[in-house]
Amino acid sequence: MKIEVKNLVKKFKSTIAVDNISFIIEKNKTLGLLGPNGCGKTTSIGMMLGLITPTSGQIFIDEISLIPKNRIRLLSSMNFASPYIELPKKLTVKQNLEVYARLYGVKEIQKRIVELIEDLNLQDFLNKKTGELSSGQKNRVALAKSLINKPKLLFLDEPTASLDPDIGDFVREYIEKYKKNNELTILLASHNMKEVERLCNKVIMMKQGKIVDSGTCSELIDKHGRKNLDETFLKIARSKNELE
Repeated sequence: MKIEVKNLVKKFKSTIAVDNISFIIEKNKTLGLLGPNGCGKTTSIGMMLGLITPTSGQIFIDEISLIPKNRIRLLSSMNFASPYIELPKKLTVKQNLEVYARLYGVKEIQKRIVELIEDLNLQDFLNKKTGELSSGQKNRVALAKSLINKPKLLFLDEPTASLDPDIGDFVREYIEKYKKNNELTILLASHNMKEVERLCNKVIMMKQGKIVDSGTCSELIDKHGRKNLDETFLKIARSKNELE
């Protein structure tokens, strides 16, 4: 799926959280959405998921406007994962996957759950309550939930946050393999610049609700005269005048 954001604005009373942003994610590409905390990344994702109503601007998915009458039809082909949004804690991992499979109208639910259990190594804690899991286990369950309906458009909000290096690498490798074998467009919000360099075709940098730069990782590194994306991110985040 292709997603196009046009002149998107979100105001909360007198605060402008997202300030007139526009961008396109081409079909089967991965776009990195970068910026310091509070720059508007999560609000932007919320609007693209139809969870937050924009103050103004438009969102198109495969050239169909994400307006209320189209929302349910479009959302059936989308999903998201975030370590900051808890799944129902008192349900077991399996129960959570079953509930979300039904919500998304998944056919052959048990077959799909078995596939995800095997792919993401969920066997050892399948019958544990989600609230009792470690952060690494929770992240893998959240990823399984995000793929339960085989989405064409996937939003990942810091999918490897708080994970140890081994589990983080497992998740990144799984995302790479899954995308290679499936038709999937991804928007990835992350503070892990090595992860962004590894997974993203292009990145956009946000600051104070605005997009202040965009390009491939190598283009941005060269443009700002830095050695890597970490240093480039820090330069943009700390600059007083967006792009000095």
